[in-house]
This record gives sequence, C-alpha cells and structure tokens, in this order.
Amino acid sequence: MIPVIDVEVLSRSFGAIRAVDGLSFQVYKGEVFGLLGPNGAGKTTTVRLLNGVLHPSGSQARVLGFDPTVDGRRLRRQTGVLTEIPSLYERLTARENLAIFGALYGIPEPDLSRRVARILEEFDLTSRADDRVGGFSKGMKQRLALARALLHEPPLLFLDEPTAGLDPEAARQVIEMVGQLSHQEGRTVFLCTHNLSEAQRLCDRVAVMDRGRLLALGTLKELSSTLWPGLQVEIGLRVPLADAAVASLRLLPDVVGVRSEASQLFVSVADEEVIPAVVERLVQEGAQIMRVVPCQPSLEDIYFAIRGERVS
Repeated sequence: MIPVIDVEVLSRSFGAIRAVDGLSFQVYKGEVFGLLGPNGAGKTTTVRLLNGVLHPSGSQARVLGFDPTVDGRRLRRQTGVLTEIPSLYERLTARENLAIFGALYGIPEPDLSRRVARILEEFDLTSRADDRVGGFSKGMKQRLALARALLHEPPLLFLDEPTAGLDPEAARQVIEMVGQLSHQEGRTVFLCTHNLSEAQRLCDRVAVMDRGRLLALGTLKELSSTLWPGLQVEIGLRVPLADAAVASLRLLPDVVGVRSEASQLFVSVADEEVIPAVVERLVQEGAQIMRVVPCQPSLEDIYFAIRGERVS
C-alpha cells in the first residue's frame, strides 16, 4: 500500500524544548489513525508540521505526495483540519461561514452554493443555516466546524480532539460522523485525542505519544499481544479460590499466567484450546464457576501499560 502520510524522524524544537522528537510512521488510505497522548505530548504540533503550518527542525515527510515544508499551501488545499477550538465567525451565519471558507479554498460559484446547501443538510444544520453562529450550542458549532473542514472534499482529514467539551449526545453525533467519513466514504482520518474509548471505537491503528516521542504503534490486537502474550480469560467464581488451587493452574501446559482478585481469576493462555483444561482443573479444585469470558484488553489497559502507569 502507498502511504497517504509517510514520516521519517520528524522533529520540532521550541528553544530548548523538544516538542516532537524523531517520529516515524505511515498512515494508509481509508484508515482512521489515532495519535494518542496526554496534553502536551506533541499531538497538535505534529498536525501543524504535517500541514506545513510549522517547519520541522529535521525530517523527511510526504503527505498526499507533497513535502509540507515546500508545498504547504498546495497541501492544505487537499486536507481538512478540525481544531480543538472551532474558530468560527460567531457574528456571521452558518451559511456565511461556510461560504467564506469555501471561497478561500477556491471553490467557484455556483458550485459553492450547492455544496454549502448540501453539507448543511448532511450535518442537520439547514434549519439554522441563516442564524448567527454565536447562538449555537457547542455541539452545533463542532458539527459546523467539521462541515467546514469537509466542504472542499479533502481526501485527508485531521481531527484534533473533535469532541472536547461536548455533552455525550453531541459527542456521539460527531463520532458517528467520523466513522462514516472513513468506513463509508473512504477518507483517511488522522485523529488526535486523549479520549481512549472514542479511539478504541474508531481507530484502525493507534500510536501512543508522550513528551514528543512515539512509544508504540499498531492495531489493538498487535499492541495487546506484545504486552500480554496469549489469550486473556476472565473467570468469575462464587467464592474466592484457595491459593493452592490458584498455584495448580500455573502448572498446566500453555497457561502463561494467573492473577487472582477476590472472586475473579484472570488467566493468560496460549490459545483458546487451553480453556477447557483450565475449567476442568478448577472443577477438580472445587471451584464454583459463574462465568468464563475470553477477552481482549481495552485500549485504556494498553495505553496505561505502555506509559508504565498501570499494568493489568
């Protein structure tokens, strides 16, 4: 596959501060790629570098075939960017906001009027199209900002904390729109967020970043298997199991690890074929089994384990 974004050793310093420190990664057409990390990790700086708004201290980068350092203006005509703060003209109407930005992108009339009307309808803003944006809710402003980013039909969309400050219903609407853009319309989405549940729902691959550096990159399955080899099985018991019985599980072939928490057992096995032997041993030890659930660690488990803050 030819990458939409291809970065090697991307770096940017502000004085003595290394905001982005040697990032290397690729993003492919049609995927939702998540860049995760706490505030100050360097996510927003990375987006600015990839759009040619900032120049790197050192790197080799291609975005949609462009060098952002040399062709930033041409590149930005091919990308859509939704920042954490929408930066809309609040004294103007929704229609006027879109018309201004459409003209800046070079969309000619009468095509611009048709596009504005269509995208207002797609984002359920037609009834408020001629109202001033200053009277909109946060969710409506975010939908309008996303509509603005898509008005010129870019193949690559950058979203920086797209649901920050939104109530649950508005956040769900934005997330559903993002999923549709990628999985139904085939656009590539570069998502910067620290909302791990949203990232798990949307992203095909994620990269974990902290203090400007890339800590890990891959699918959830790839990252999980690196951190915790084998399959994780959660076993619920009616009463806690004796220490000796727990120790006997560790002696079974292809049992990688066992952790006990009150009436819960967490057993790591080489593959699912080992599960019947685990259940049989528990029955022999007198365990009263309530449930057996093979499970994969969540993105939250993976994220904190990578950053060394919590290991499941």
